[in-house]
Amino acid sequence: MTPRSLPLILAALFSATAAHADDIFQRVLVDGSRLNQLGVADSANAGSVTQQQLDARTSYRPGELLEAVPGLIASQHSGEGKANQFYLRGFNLDHGTDLRTTVDEMPVNQRSHGHGQGWTDLNFLIPELAMRLDYRKGPYSAAQGDFSSAGAASVVYANRLTQGVASAGIGQNGFRRALLADSNDAGDGSLLYALEAQHNDGPFTQPDRYRKLNGVLRYSEGYANNGFNVTAMAYDASWNATDQIALRAVQDGTLGRFDAIDASDGGKAQRYSLSGAWRQTTDDMSSRVSAYVIANRLALFSNFTYAMDDPDNGDQFAQPDRRVTSGVNASHTWHRHTDRGSSDTTIGLQLQNDNIHNGLYNTRQRQILSTTRQDHIVESSLGVYAENSTRWSRWLRTVAGLRADAYRFDVRSDRAANSGKASDHLFSPSLSVIAGPWRDTEAYLNIGNGFHSNDARGTTITVDPKSGEAADKVTPLARSRGLELGLRSAAIAGLQTSLSLYRLDFDSELLFIGDAGATEAGRPSRRYGIEFSSYYKAASWMSLDLDLAYARARSRGSDPAGDFIPGAIEGVAQLAMTVTPSGPWSGSLRLRYFGPRPLVEDNSVRSSASVGLNGRIAYRIDKTLRVEVEGYNLANRRDSAIDYYYASRLPSEAQPVDDIHFHPVESRSLRLTLVKNF
Repeated sequence: MTPRSLPLILAALFSATAAHADDIFQRVLVDGSRLNQLGVADSANAGSVTQQQLDARTSYRPGELLEAVPGLIASQHSGEGKANQFYLRGFNLDHGTDLRTTVDEMPVNQRSHGHGQGWTDLNFLIPELAMRLDYRKGPYSAAQGDFSSAGAASVVYANRLTQGVASAGIGQNGFRRALLADSNDAGDGSLLYALEAQHNDGPFTQPDRYRKLNGVLRYSEGYANNGFNVTAMAYDASWNATDQIALRAVQDGTLGRFDAIDASDGGKAQRYSLSGAWRQTTDDMSSRVSAYVIANRLALFSNFTYAMDDPDNGDQFAQPDRRVTSGVNASHTWHRHTDRGSSDTTIGLQLQNDNIHNGLYNTRQRQILSTTRQDHIVESSLGVYAENSTRWSRWLRTVAGLRADAYRFDVRSDRAANSGKASDHLFSPSLSVIAGPWRDTEAYLNIGNGFHSNDARGTTITVDPKSGEAADKVTPLARSRGLELGLRSAAIAGLQTSLSLYRLDFDSELLFIGDAGATEAGRPSRRYGIEFSSYYKAASWMSLDLDLAYARARSRGSDPAGDFIPGAIEGVAQLAMTVTPSGPWSGSLRLRYFGPRPLVEDNSVRSSASVGLNGRIAYRIDKTLRVEVEGYNLANRRDSAIDYYYASRLPSEAQPVDDIHFHPVESRSLRLTLVKNF
């Protein structure tokens, strides 16, 4: 087999993805592959992806594992070590706002972050340890709080590995990766360890030189529902960044698609955490408690406007952020059984505190020239909730919840006028009604309130630190309201489908603009959308799935500029199949469509669509040894991974120019991996 023939072989193979399931109650396997959550989930958009299905995915970077959530896009506009850009349900979620993400109940979203509210850096993920990815969309669960209005994704690591794994991978564009992971008996429990090292240059003229070291050490006793674990994680990375470039420079031949304008952009990131979880379950009740301490550090250097503000030194800026995040999650559930049904009542508590030091600096080749602002922030929150799930009869269930959140912000800025304290609280009720009067089919009605917190600096600001002009404070917590109708069916043997129609309103899309050090208050917004997901077990050796989503996002209220929301995602599609014949060969192929989006409020400038084709072919040499070849962008399309529209000035230009700025999709590349199980 040659690299030239590989795309032809891959084109005959297909990949399976997202399964739907909920981890709260029992799980039922369909044909040994798909998880059926009829009678389990409380909405048409909740689901779970198993370890087997996650292993079958071909992901260029760890954050793309979240694309197992139907309708979600994970993109990148900078170097490999930077947090992904996410899109879901009519949102450009930036680096994670309104997408609540957790790993083993530890929050990944970083509040009041130097670069973007809800910063979600998943580069520390080790996919081989992910036992399950649970997801839900919309503000319909009392257990989910901040950042969960568009959706929530929870990655669960394994306590034990069924067999150890050692892998070594090489690929084009300087890709190298090594992994060693195993679990062994230790005392009354199990000790799991994993070590990962990776290097990647990407196709860029200036190599990314992305380097990361990653480790996990976990001790556990008992089982998932009756036992405990203690986990330590460590992640360290550095990279160069080819940020988005101006389209006009590529069109006139000044730059190539993979060239950089400021070669000194890039960053460093570290993450260290210590966490623990305890669970106990009986016939009548269940309890769970988890606690964590996370230390994050980021040094980020970016230049998006090149030489517009400072023609002599350039417009590069630094956004350092270091923080310690600590928290406790606890819940207790009472299980009650009756002659006609059952009822579960849960109460929960979530505490989180962030001690943050961050800032914004003008720099040249990563050297500080001047300070725009620097801040010490202490942000604390308390969330309490109660939720009742009752099965009234064979065909009728309800889930009713109420959540209360209280936030306290303490900002100590280098400008006394921007220092101060603020607080806010709100209540978020939710209700789901599930009716299943038909065989293997359920209908859902979901309604609920949610919110996202705004950057603490915006709650106390009075002076724009960049312009010196007066600035308005923002509401600390921005409320959302959701309504959804859904349908799920497994009436046809081997076929599972779900359909949902939703509306989501935000009182105000208030955001802290980290690149400018100021706060911008957006208008209220409304989104309508439709999502369709299906999975078909075509044969014992072949499975197919199709995910389609479309959203309409608009700002509310009159504005001459227009009511389109720049960057709001509209159409998304994924088509995938997997073949696993009885012989040593197996393979997968996945087609992803990332539709065009408005880039300005009047919709006069739009992005182009992006189409990606990734695949994998594997050959099992014996029971413990296999070789895999993964291919990315197999069609070698020259698409954009992301597009923006704003003014910039190239070093050769006399005046700023409004233009599309894009980050290219990586060119076609192959990776070869040898995997040994023991």
